[in-house]
Amino acid sequence: MNEYRTWRHAFKLDPNKKIDDEALERLCESGTDAIIVGGTDGVTLDNTLQLLSSVRQYAVDCALEISVIDAVTPGFDYYFVPTVLNADHPDWIIGMHHKAVKEFGTTLHWDDVVMAGYCVLNPHSKVACLTGAHTELDAEDVMAYAMIAERMFQFPVFYLEYSGIYGGIEMIQAAKRTLTHAQIFYGGGIDSVEKAKEMASVADTVIVGNSIYEDLEAALKTVKAVKEVTNKTKQ
Repeated sequence: MNEYRTWRHAFKLDPNKKIDDEALERLCESGTDAIIVGGTDGVTLDNTLQLLSSVRQYAVDCALEISVIDAVTPGFDYYFVPTVLNADHPDWIIGMHHKAVKEFGTTLHWDDVVMAGYCVLNPHSKVACLTGAHTELDAEDVMAYAMIAERMFQFPVFYLEYSGIYGGIEMIQAAKRTLTHAQIFYGGGIDSVEKAKEMASVADTVIVGNSIYEDLEAALKTVKAVKEVTNKTKQ
């Protein structure tokens, strides 16, 4: 089951942030390809289940980005397992994974598990602080991490995570020059049609998160913007 490879646009919802029913409906019915549930802090089984239950009212793919082992629950279409390639501590590269597989390995439906190599590039983001990510990277560093993700670890997803700020397209272009089959996810600072279109021109999947809570109308417009770039590329 690899429908996620067709995703061009996804919204990321944080279980620890409030969103009303009307806003959630508009997001799920917007034409986005998927809803990704994930956050850095305050993620619990209860708020994850609550959000999953609400999203499941709509016919849209729903994935869990695993950050807290205790919040893992059945019911998602996919389970994205992050490996933060530029993390300072091995817990975020293999340690947490060992703990999770030790607990859930025999009951996991492995076809639903998607390994993702993350490169975190916003030094002020919560995820960078949590993982101790080395964020002072240039394009050659990013290319190297992309090659590690695809050719050494054979991850199907390489995720450039700016988490709150817009990174521009240079790093995505650097990764794209070396990747042959791994899907490039980009997340960070997509809060306008212009940024959505620019990033959709280079990334395989554009993920919109923070702007949902800051400017819902702007976030919703990114769906059409990404689809326009996709349609133009196909012509």
